Formats: sequence, C-alpha cells, structure tokens
Amino acid sequence: MKGFLRALAASAAAAGEKTVPRRFIYICCLLGLVLVEFILFGKARRSFVFYTTRENEPVVESRMLARSGSRELGIRRYVEEAVLGPVSLDLSPLLTAETVLDSFLFRDGVVYANFSALAALPPLAEKADLYHNLLTLKEGILRNFPFVRDVRFFIAGNEAFSDKFRSFGPEE
Repeated sequence: MKGFLRALAASAAAAGEKTVPRRFIYICCLLGLVLVEFILFGKARRSFVFYTTRENEPVVESRMLARSGSRELGIRRYVEEAVLGPVSLDLSPLLTAETVLDSFLFRDGVVYANFSALAALPPLAEKADLYHNLLTLKEGILRNFPFVRDVRFFIAGNEAFSDKFRSFGPEE
C-alpha cells in the first residue's frame, strides 16, 4: 500500500512539473468568457415570432433577440428585425428592401413607428399589399408584447391607414 501511495504522489508531482500547453489555457479562458456571458446575458435572450407574407398569407418565423431593460427598446428591436425581412429566401418581406425605421416611440401603451418614404412603394409579392403587410406587423407586435394597446404606423410622417386600423383594433 505504501508503494502505491508513493507512486501516486510521484506521478502527481511529475504532472505538476509539466508545463500546460498554451492551447489548453486559451480554451479555458474562452470557456470562462462564455460562462460569464451566459450568466450575464444568456438568460436574457427571448424568442419572438415574426410574421412575413407569402402571397398575402402570414407565415411564422421565430428569431432570438436580446432582451433589453426597457419595453420601448424591446419593441423597437422587434420592429427593426421585421423591417429587415424574413430569413428564408422564398418568403416576401413585409416592407420594401430599402425601408428604414426613421423614428420610434412607445408611450402610454401606444407604439408609434415612422418608416421612410420607401415603405409606400408596393411590396414585391404579387398579391401582397401594404395595408395587409402593416396589419400583419401590427398583429405581430400585439401578440408578442401583450402590454401594447395600440400601434400607429407612419410613412414619411403621414399616418398610414388610420381609419382602417382603428376599426380593426380590439373592441373596448
């Protein structure tokens, strides 16, 4: 038994004398950074449902977005992702490719989103129209953010489909 313990102690001492390869140190550092990132930010990611259209029929796409501290920033990120368009190449975007979200505001449960003038151009899909695409975006916002009461879209500062959207909303 004494010989076994001496051999174990000798092998442990010999292992301590060997230098650790740099790659192993780099991997340990990367794993440490990943662990810290997961603890701080990993649990803060949230999956959102995006709606894109295929010939005026909604198609669901799920994406991961980083959660933010404010509700306004979370909704803004969602709208910006929706403006970027779908991930799948066979789906149509809700708005034309060069459309930009010029300004965004969330106050008293109402979302105000102002898009660039390029949003007024007809969508690329043959049967799709701007009204149904904006309505799909509105439904996506209301579904993903239950604290939002109303959504108002503006194109180059002019409210888009104000009468139709008001009649569509939930009855109060």
